[in-house]
Amino acid sequence: MRVISPLAALVLAVFASGVALALSPGTNLSGTINQTIDTGHAYVGEMVSISNVSAPGANIYNATMYGTVSKVVSAGQGRPAQLRITLNRLRLSNGTTYQIVGVVTGWNAVTKNNTVKEVVGTVGGMVVGNILGKWIFHGASGGGLVGAAGGYLAAKNNKANMVVSAGSRVQVQLVSARRQPGT
Repeated sequence: MRVISPLAALVLAVFASGVALALSPGTNLSGTINQTIDTGHAYVGEMVSISNVSAPGANIYNATMYGTVSKVVSAGQGRPAQLRITLNRLRLSNGTTYQIVGVVTGWNAVTKNNTVKEVVGTVGGMVVGNILGKWIFHGASGGGLVGAAGGYLAAKNNKANMVVSAGSRVQVQLVSARRQPGT
C-alpha cells in the first residue's frame, strides 16, 4: 500500500481545486500592446490585447491579456488627454484562462510637442493684435504685444492627444485572478 505525504496531498488538493498560486493580487505582468491607441480616435469599448505577457516570478511566459478601453478623453483647450484600459482576461501559453482585474501601472504614452502650435499662436495673436490696435483704437501701439501674449497663452493651453503605439511595453498589476472552469 502506498502512502502519500501530507505535503504531496496539499499540493494535489491545490492543483485539483484550480487555485493558482502564481496569480495572486499584486502580481506584476509585462507585455507588448498589439494596437495603437490614440486619444484623438479611441472609443470606450474598443478591444485591446497585450501579447508576450510575462511574470518571471510567477513562472508566466508568452501569455496574452485582453481588455477594453474604459475611459478616453481627447485633449483640447485646457483639457489634457486621458486614457484608461480595463484588462479582464489572461490566457496562458498552455491554454489556461483566467478572469482578471488588471491595472495598468506603466506604459510608453507619447504626446506631441506643442512648440509649433505655440509659435503659430504667438504670431497669429500678434497680427490680430496689430490689426485691432490700428483699426479699432486708431493707431494705438502695443496691440501686437498684447495679441502675441494672448495667442501664446491660448496655444500653450491647447493640450495634445496621447498615443500608445503598437509594440510599446505595458506593465500591469493584478488586483484579482480567478481560473475559468474547464481551462
